[in-house]
Amino acid sequence: MTTTSTEPADPAAAATQLDEHVRATVQWHFSPATGSPFWLDWAASAGWDPCAEVQTFQDLLRFPHFDGDLLRTEPHARFVPKEYVGRPFTIFETGGTTGMPKQRIGWEDYKTDYAEFSEGLSDEEFPRDGYWLMIGPTGPRRLRLAIEYLANLRGSACYFVDLDPRWVKKLIKSGQGDQAQAYMAHVIDQAVLILEKRDVNVLFTTPKLLEALSERISIPDAGIKGVFCGGTTMNPQTVRFLVEEVLEGRTRLVPTYGNTLMGLAASKRLTPEDEYSITYYAPQPRAVLRVVEPDDTDTVVEYDAWGRVELTTLTRELFMPRFLERDEALRRRPSGRFAWDGVGEVRPFGASEATIVEGVY
Repeated sequence: MTTTSTEPADPAAAATQLDEHVRATVQWHFSPATGSPFWLDWAASAGWDPCAEVQTFQDLLRFPHFDGDLLRTEPHARFVPKEYVGRPFTIFETGGTTGMPKQRIGWEDYKTDYAEFSEGLSDEEFPRDGYWLMIGPTGPRRLRLAIEYLANLRGSACYFVDLDPRWVKKLIKSGQGDQAQAYMAHVIDQAVLILEKRDVNVLFTTPKLLEALSERISIPDAGIKGVFCGGTTMNPQTVRFLVEEVLEGRTRLVPTYGNTLMGLAASKRLTPEDEYSITYYAPQPRAVLRVVEPDDTDTVVEYDAWGRVELTTLTRELFMPRFLERDEALRRRPSGRFAWDGVGEVRPFGASEATIVEGVY
């Protein structure tokens, strides 16, 4: 999602809206009439009353960092709000190369997230009533349903080429790089076949797969008008290469940053002044991103400084305070219609000190 708005941001109004949303969300999850067993039990043993004592977003600092391992071990029913009891839910997986993945349950959140995302898209660059192609993980991940919903919302249908990023990471870590390359080639073969046989005008994939695809065909000449590209690391050099070389300056690139726990963060439309440096803004007030000091996570870093990404999710379906992501980023200032902080040049946490295996991302 991009924005071209020059309307000035109003941080004070956004902060007021966020505080109101925090109060409503906490009341929902900690009220016996609507809350989930997990959070009601948590409050009973916490020694303080969130419903009475949480009045602002800043008050959420009283919560510890949400332990992501709970999404691997807790029964799903523990996270079902009382008003959702009896409604079938969808199970989405996130994270993990081996072992048990984190699992989030959901109902309508992904539709809300991607309906908001759609509002910022250009009909010229992402035409309505067409066909899309997603090259990426489907299976138990939310992304597959979300991308198809977004396409359908814009009057389009979507083709899919699946891949298993866990398998690719496992191959690379075990020294079987040749097998990882063969698997990626297999995925690209399928995508090229669809693009040669069908009229497709929108593409969703990762930076590495987008580059591999461009080595086989001209993406603009294949009829692609717009590309959503999601990957943990998209530094300015990568973005410049994708825009100028891979997409030949003729197809619109929309970087995306999101996951099953947050939803989707919008990217500020790139300008020459940005020098190809991407900034993302969370879908506040439904989710809030802070860039915090790794060794003092109550404290946000200065603007344009590196820190660890902290996520707080605030919907009726999920309350998840202060989850420390596996990412680090630059803290960026509010911009345009985004009246809250952004995160820039997101990369895996610790990437400046160690080699991180990202596989197809």
